[in-house]
Amino acid sequence: MMFRALAVLVTLGSLTSASALAQPASPRATAQTMTLTVLSTMLADVEGIGEWGFAAVVEVDGRRWLFDTGARPETVLKNAEELRVDLASIPDVILSHHHLDHTGGLVTLRKALAARNPTALSRAHVARGIFASRRGSGEAEANPMVAMKAAYEATGGRVIEHDGPVELQPGVWLTGPVPRAFPERNSSGSLKISGPAGLVEDTLPEDQALLVRTSRGVNVVTGCGHAGIGNILAYARTLHVDVPIRAVIGGLHLLAADEPHLSWTADRMRSAGVSHLLGAHCTGIEALYRLRALVGLTRATAVVGAVGSGYDDAAGIRPGRIAR
Repeated sequence: MMFRALAVLVTLGSLTSASALAQPASPRATAQTMTLTVLSTMLADVEGIGEWGFAAVVEVDGRRWLFDTGARPETVLKNAEELRVDLASIPDVILSHHHLDHTGGLVTLRKALAARNPTALSRAHVARGIFASRRGSGEAEANPMVAMKAAYEATGGRVIEHDGPVELQPGVWLTGPVPRAFPERNSSGSLKISGPAGLVEDTLPEDQALLVRTSRGVNVVTGCGHAGIGNILAYARTLHVDVPIRAVIGGLHLLAADEPHLSWTADRMRSAGVSHLLGAHCTGIEALYRLRALVGLTRATAVVGAVGSGYDDAAGIRPGRIAR
């Protein structure tokens, strides 16, 4: 029902425009190349282990980043070994939000890789709010990142907290916390977060995405998309004005979305120019297929993500055998 009403509001133009949340961007640098390989998601191809989590290694113009670290402590480590992906030469890890299915491998990876290279995953990029105290049904701390931060720093790792968009290298941007122009209600769980007014609903305010701008457009990498992919796409386009979104890769948290929600989301993708979709983790298999049809994509351009699958900005999606 909410997305039926939301579609009407968007049509009438009465919903807050995301363009009001950021000033028009100045000319932006453009990356020349970008590739991505999935290291954690719910399906595994010929090599690797599947799990309820997400991680991917992203390479842009020869520099590599680890985006999220999977759920179980050793999944990404083992999958990288099987796929022959060298993580020890990567100094930076990006965490999309605080949930354990995206952060569970952080400390194990740092310890294992630091034994080979002290600078491996020695910098963790997070968004403001990731360490905020959370509460569930009891009084115990429910945010695993509170304890994980101390454990990570004990290995010599350094946390870099971003409160807004930042360019990590030419053409590579972190959104920082994504403004919620549209009420997508894409958070999950029943936790409460501490704020100035006390405990309130945890809407994952720290949820952030990675943006890679090339001559073909902007590629968006998300962990769960708790900010809502509509909001993420709208914010990406305020940061990169008049540039189409070429690809959306990662988890979109649409596994339980109904038809009005998916239709609205497809409208946002279509209007943003999305031509490639690699939906992994919490996107949902049926949701991926519905988006493929609604956006007007094809079997080659909209694929269920699997461990070992990937994306190349020039060549498109590498589906692997299980999702081909």
